[in-house]
Parts: sequence; structure tokens; C-alpha cells
Amino acid sequence: MARSKNTQFAVAVHVLTYLAGRADGSPASSDELSGSANVNPVYVRRLLGPLREAGLVRSRPGAHGGWELATGARDITLAQVWLLLQGEDRVLGLHGPDPSCSVGRSVQQSLTALDRAVADAVTTELGRFTVHDVLNQDVERRRPEACPNSET
Repeated sequence: MARSKNTQFAVAVHVLTYLAGRADGSPASSDELSGSANVNPVYVRRLLGPLREAGLVRSRPGAHGGWELATGARDITLAQVWLLLQGEDRVLGLHGPDPSCSVGRSVQQSLTALDRAVADAVTTELGRFTVHDVLNQDVERRRPEACPNSET
């Protein structure tokens, strides 16, 4: 199975969860956050920018400064994070067929509609969960059960 090369969402959720779980409430440096997520500190700082602009995190300058949540973990849905980082980017990785090819145009129109449906489904599902749920490992527990009469 192909793996996504875009890890922004996962790293952003990791960072937000790390900040939410700080027992003493002290700010964390981007080096500390990057160490926990096992990514480069520059990558973390690039992710923190949109999160700060959206009011989800804030930074404190100085020797004891760093990053902290600007709002409660229960108030940050995973859909918010997804939309901040994904925006209007395609989910399915569509290609650009020859515009003079009728098959290509048809496939592109169908895949564009499917991409929108997939993006809406992802956003809806992520909207059911918060950073607090991730912190407390409540995501699996809160997933809806399969219908008892469904055949899978």
C-alpha cells in the first residue's frame, strides 16, 4: 500500500498533543517538539506558523519561552488542523490529462467530484475528534461501531 509523503497533519497533531499533555503547562521549544516528533525543528516551526495564525498555539519569547496551546485541547478538532494544512489541496493526487482527449476530460471530471467527496468525508470524520481525544487515546473508543446487521 502506498504511503502518503505529506506528514504535516500527523506532525501537527503530534505537536498539539504533546503541548496538551505537558503536566506543568510550561512552553516547549521547537527543538523539544521536533525531537518528540522525530522531525527537523525547521519543519515543526513551519507547521506552527499556520497553527499560531489560527489561534491554536502561541509562542513565548525568552530563555524560558517556547510554544504552548492558546486554546483548550477539547476545543481543537482534528478537522481544524486538517483544513489549516490541507486547505483546498487535492486529496487524491489528480493528474493533468490531455485536454483534447474526451476520455481524459471525463475521467478528470469524475475524479474531481470523487476528490471533493473524499475530502468532505475526511473533514467530517476528523471533526468528530479533538486533540484531547488523541491525548487520552479516546479515538478508537469513540469510533462508531459497525452496524450489527451489515455484511462486511
